[in-house]
Amino acid sequence: MSEPESPQKMPYVLETEAGKYAWCRCGKSAKQPFCDGSHAGTEFTPEVVTIEEKSSVAWCGCKQTKNPPYCDGSHSGL
Repeated sequence: MSEPESPQKMPYVLETEAGKYAWCRCGKSAKQPFCDGSHAGTEFTPEVVTIEEKSSVAWCGCKQTKNPPYCDGSHSGL
């Protein structure tokens, strides 16, 4: 599998409403941290998650997390 691009070496910490979200895995989306379809033609697909209630979410920005789509601190080793 190809390596994703790392749009930033820190999480996107966002106040997130309840609902379904498609987190960008490839790193190419112009709407980070969410998918905009830029992965078309690659082996990447978005990670779809459901947020049950409004909360602050640390979405991974480096795309190296072992707990997608959430930041696990992997960016500190880049």
